Amino acid sequence: MAWPLWTLSRQYFSFHQATFLLIALLLAIFGYGYWYQRSQIHKGELIKADVADRKQYRLQDKSLSKLIYTQPSLLIPTRRDVLVLTSWLAPVVWEGTFNIDILNEQFQLRNATIGLTVFALKNYKEYLEQFLRSAETFFMVGHKVNYYIFTDQPHTVPQIPLHDGRKVVTLQIPSFERPQDISMQRMEFISTYSKQRFHKEVAYLVCSDVDVTFQHKVGVEILSPLFATLHLHFFMAGRETFHYERRPKSQAYIPKDEGDFYYTGSLFGGSVAEIYRLTAACHQMIITDKTNNIEALCLGESHLNKYLLYHKPTKILSSEYMFNKKIATERWVNEHFDLFHFFKRIKILDLPPLHADT
Repeated sequence: MAWPLWTLSRQYFSFHQATFLLIALLLAIFGYGYWYQRSQIHKGELIKADVADRKQYRLQDKSLSKLIYTQPSLLIPTRRDVLVLTSWLAPVVWEGTFNIDILNEQFQLRNATIGLTVFALKNYKEYLEQFLRSAETFFMVGHKVNYYIFTDQPHTVPQIPLHDGRKVVTLQIPSFERPQDISMQRMEFISTYSKQRFHKEVAYLVCSDVDVTFQHKVGVEILSPLFATLHLHFFMAGRETFHYERRPKSQAYIPKDEGDFYYTGSLFGGSVAEIYRLTAACHQMIITDKTNNIEALCLGESHLNKYLLYHKPTKILSSEYMFNKKIATERWVNEHFDLFHFFKRIKILDLPPLHADT
């Protein structure tokens, strides 16, 4: 009786093995078919994406014009008389160090908009029309621009003709008791609007004083994640003479043995994200100083220099981008130092005060 049982058991297990192998085979066949189908769909999607990319590239390629320019030389610097690259590899922008046609061609592919912020409060509103007219002539020619005008008197913002893709955006803010408060409070307003609005509308922010006028073209050569402008008064000066805040009690404090350059608060900028970080940090330092009953020597400019000392700018603009004839003349008279020798073309000119209290 044992032998038939063993035979039946072997037949039973053989049957189950065969069934298992059959099921495994069917699963393998159907699984292969399923994944093959999925791979073909994915392959089709990749082909469609590749075709779309090629089509987009051809469209962009058609929009590019042929550029004819002198081949750059690895042995001949663009300028021999001035610094053109910092020790942290940030370019220093001077006239003659860039080809604006190449830069414009590359920037046009991004289809980006640049924001330009100015504060026109109280008597400073009298500078606004000249500022806007000169900007329309020389600032980011051929590119889309939003002029963000912070003012306590929106009705005084002039209506001037604008090129296509450019617009004036009026932002009403309260007035301030002291003119110097503008230097500090603008950090708060720029940071607030950068977080709430600017990041949705523009790729870059350029933050300028309003009491200036554009003299020659200022274009995309200035743009970078974070750029600052050399202050003319401290051009070629030693760091110990910089108007840094020297009182340790202030958040803007910088010791005498530290510092790279002295940057003006009249012109700085960068990506919206970087400008938000900069202005938010400066505003916080100003609030802390106010709590400690101290005000930095050069107000917002002192905090700007403190921030840029430890968060190096990725590009630096020469003083051609914020030139002051009075300072240049005084340095010639007092030091016999000819600043005009270094500056080939004045891009932005700092204007003299219209009133005693400005």
